[in-house]
Amino acid sequence: MMLRTAHDLSKTGYPGIRVQDTNIDAQMMWLTKNPEIYHVIVAGNMFGDIVSDGFAGLTGGLGFACSANIGPDIAVFEPTHGSAPKYAGFNPSIVNPVAMILSAVMMLEYLGEKEIAKRITRAISGIVEEGKVMTYDMMKLPGNPDAFAKGAATTTQMTDAIINKIISNDR
Repeated sequence: MMLRTAHDLSKTGYPGIRVQDTNIDAQMMWLTKNPEIYHVIVAGNMFGDIVSDGFAGLTGGLGFACSANIGPDIAVFEPTHGSAPKYAGFNPSIVNPVAMILSAVMMLEYLGEKEIAKRITRAISGIVEEGKVMTYDMMKLPGNPDAFAKGAATTTQMTDAIINKIISNDR
């Protein structure tokens, strides 16, 4: 149904849309080789998960993968933390908060609050670039409490670093 609808739309109201139907294995290769040529990917749940998880790795992991579902009347913004529930009950929390914050950034952009979205994005970029505060996934460590002993930041420490960077950038 999605493929048929895409083909119909590309022929009628949107002739500039190029529709391609590919197998997931070939598509992953092309996405890896030439990610810049793709703007929108429509996929069912299983293949969409394969693509989103695969490419979350290129951006730093699921801890950086934000998402949006935008319809004509409602928009929902959320991180793609498919594996975050396995960390429930960790004290302190080990989950990287960046995907949640970047999802909020996408929501702010959607609502027209572009300046605050830029400030938050600039702060996150600064923290990542400095490399002083890193969650376990950024350090390529297993997600267990031993990561803290190896210097991994907690969820709260990463969040605080981002907030402090926003404040210091504003000065």
